[in-house]
Amino acid sequence: MKSRLFPFAGMLLATSSFISVSSVYGADASPVVVTATRTALDVDEVLAPVVVITREQIERQQGMDIADLLRFHAGFDIGRNGGPGQATSLFLRGTDSNHVLVMIDGVRINPGTIGGAALHNLQPELIERIEVVKGPRSALYGSDAIGGVINIITRRATQGDEVDISAAGGSFDTTRFTAGARHASDSGMRFGVDVSSYNTDGFAPSTSSDVKRGHDNLGVNAHVGQRFSLFDVELTHFQAQGNTEYLDFFLAPLDQDFLNSVTALRFEATPSANWRTRLKLSQMKDEIDQNQSEDFAHTDRRTIDWQNDVHLGSAQLLTAGLEFSREQTSAASFGTVFDEDRDIRAAYLQDAIEYGAHRAVLATRYTDYDGFGEQLTWGVDYGYWLTEATRFTAAVGTAFRAPDQTDRFGFGGDPNLKPEKARNVELGMLHRFSPAQRVTLQAFQNDLDQLIEFDFSAGGMINIAQARIRGVELSYEYAAGPWYFLTQATMQDPVSRDSGNQLPRRTKRSVTASLDYTLKRWQLGSDMLLAAERRDSDFSDATLPGYGIVNLHAALALGNGWSLRARVENLFDKEYELAAGFRTAERSYLLQLGWRYGADRSAL
Repeated sequence: MKSRLFPFAGMLLATSSFISVSSVYGADASPVVVTATRTALDVDEVLAPVVVITREQIERQQGMDIADLLRFHAGFDIGRNGGPGQATSLFLRGTDSNHVLVMIDGVRINPGTIGGAALHNLQPELIERIEVVKGPRSALYGSDAIGGVINIITRRATQGDEVDISAAGGSFDTTRFTAGARHASDSGMRFGVDVSSYNTDGFAPSTSSDVKRGHDNLGVNAHVGQRFSLFDVELTHFQAQGNTEYLDFFLAPLDQDFLNSVTALRFEATPSANWRTRLKLSQMKDEIDQNQSEDFAHTDRRTIDWQNDVHLGSAQLLTAGLEFSREQTSAASFGTVFDEDRDIRAAYLQDAIEYGAHRAVLATRYTDYDGFGEQLTWGVDYGYWLTEATRFTAAVGTAFRAPDQTDRFGFGGDPNLKPEKARNVELGMLHRFSPAQRVTLQAFQNDLDQLIEFDFSAGGMINIAQARIRGVELSYEYAAGPWYFLTQATMQDPVSRDSGNQLPRRTKRSVTASLDYTLKRWQLGSDMLLAAERRDSDFSDATLPGYGIVNLHAALALGNGWSLRARVENLFDKEYELAAGFRTAERSYLLQLGWRYGADRSAL
């Protein structure tokens, strides 16, 4: 079937080009983004399509995990097998759930065993902001960055002393306690620790059972650093650890322990006015241990990343770096056991050039994997400022996903699998009607080849599938005085080029909207999501009906640093499914009392 949306997209492709979009509170706010180019840029200077979720938004929405925050932005589809802590898949711009690279403070957290990053284990209370770059970024970051990159940036000390304490309770016998203390001095010394405990009895995840399944999660974020005259050094640690109860295929109650952690030591120096160098040593762990069997999945990845930024004059910035990773993976599942190591070596180069109203970013990366060889990826972004209020951009790039160790050595695995590959083209436009209003229009086409699937006739995994994803995203943002409004619409056609079917759990149409009003001590807001129907799986004929939900949130400043926050999820108590046979939350509530000491003590 031909797409009905793409004739319109074709006209856009012929007349416009791609631009970045950011979600921020306040017309004067202009956050700095580091993920799109590996260098700090004002969000309005970024050529790639970008979403920034600020600390202010995180506090207002009071989501239970990272996926809960992302789902109210254009281009995201969520699959969730029940309630808190249950397995969650994220599909960005119609790509597979393992086609999104997720990082914590720039450190890759995608496991080397199977599936995508454990977004359902990451508590928002420990997060300062989230940067999302849509489209391929393998030219800078290597494997998995086909649909985009999500960089979760943890909380840091800013200036002086800061203390946060809060307690929350709500539906499903949910409790959440958080505490944080941070310090930053003029001498360059900074340190801090944030702790968050989340416990819930949850609800029955399966529509075929009334057995509730709970989730316990203890999160810690700590950092210490010192800035000297010529260099800066910082040590950070992030960890989420706990237990998740679930039901197996036969509805038997089981549970598993999990650990997700990132530890990094960063050394940064400025040898000259035109040269900055940074060395980062990091270790990532992703562990799952089932308690009713011997099954487990472990990833331990250690990485050295050396990046250099060199200014070749006032209008050109060259970024070059080397990266080396050693990945240790082991797993046992359904009687199949493997224990495999692999080394990954990479070199990347990026050139950012400005000339009058023109800006171009050219990037390339060479990656060498033990086991299946070399990959060369590249990307080109171009922007043209027609006026100060209107600009156009265009982008083309390639990306890949290396087969994980379960693809290669798990049940039905093949060590000779090739990487999945993608080529993406993007065009769009941004126009500011005023400092308070802007609209963006974006179009993209992503062609994917050599996708890995289980083939029953071959008896295992093979590179067989192809997909094509075309889409258009429209966004309107208004921020002035006490009002903030953002609405986004996505029309996309994610199809298998082999069968012609819509790719599972990815909708063709969705609309999101956020409205907030702040007046002195009060803040009121709502988030809305409308999504069309989706196929559930390639292995069934089940269709997930379209749905719409509305969430409400409110905050009241009580004085002397105290505040009261409330959240209502699924206001109209809609029944809907994000995965066939699994429930989602009914109308539910959360109430939080908090105290804050610091520069923004009275802020909501």
